[in-house]
Amino acid sequence: MSEDGTSSLLDLQLLLAFQSASELESAMGDPAFADLFDSYAERMADMIQDKYWDASRGLYADTPEKDVFSQHANSLAILAGLVDGSRARLIGEKMLSDTSLAKASIYFKYYLHLALTEAGMGNDYLNWLDVWRQYMDLGMSTWGEDLEVSSTRSDCHAWGSSPNVDFFRIILGIESDGIGFSKVRIEPHLGDFEEIGGEMPHPQGMVAVSYDRSGSKLEAEITLPENVTGTFVWEGKTHSLDSGTNHLSL
Repeated sequence: MSEDGTSSLLDLQLLLAFQSASELESAMGDPAFADLFDSYAERMADMIQDKYWDASRGLYADTPEKDVFSQHANSLAILAGLVDGSRARLIGEKMLSDTSLAKASIYFKYYLHLALTEAGMGNDYLNWLDVWRQYMDLGMSTWGEDLEVSSTRSDCHAWGSSPNVDFFRIILGIESDGIGFSKVRIEPHLGDFEEIGGEMPHPQGMVAVSYDRSGSKLEAEITLPENVTGTFVWEGKTHSLDSGTNHLSL
């Protein structure tokens, strides 16, 4: 944070809040408020781009002086849609390789991993779990509070448990794609897995997936609850899903 209290982290959180408010008003509220929040979001996005983007480093800074950089700010910039495609991937790669960046806490790694996945790097998810592996090596059966594995005294802390949902959300790829989970979007990131499956609870029942991959071919079985539809995304192509059991050979 700069001396005048300015911080890209605060501004990015406000941008994400305006974006969420606009979506909520569009879906369930007043269209006029949706337009208002959308206009606020556009102005915030322009301000953040002008104030914090450092072209020389290809990263968003934490301060207007561009003297501090973090995984936090750049994760939120990706999640807010300020960059996408190849630019987002370059930022994602720098977040993992540039040791000068302030590192995300075990809590904030939830957002870091979502941002890296949004940047097209989700197949590497299992490579990002070193701290959780350290906890397991110590014999812990619940997740700790922070990155200081050897000294943490809070050995069962909810904000360190993001892998519990990310296995379903990132690896199996199951996401809500509508208000109240009315639609489902499934985009798996299988990494080196050749066979994997699982189920996620849904308000109408269960969403079940099973994947069997051989070389470049994928056999997928997707079961959605009654009256729930969705889409399946694989290698950039989108396929429609009906309620009930869907078989895909891709």
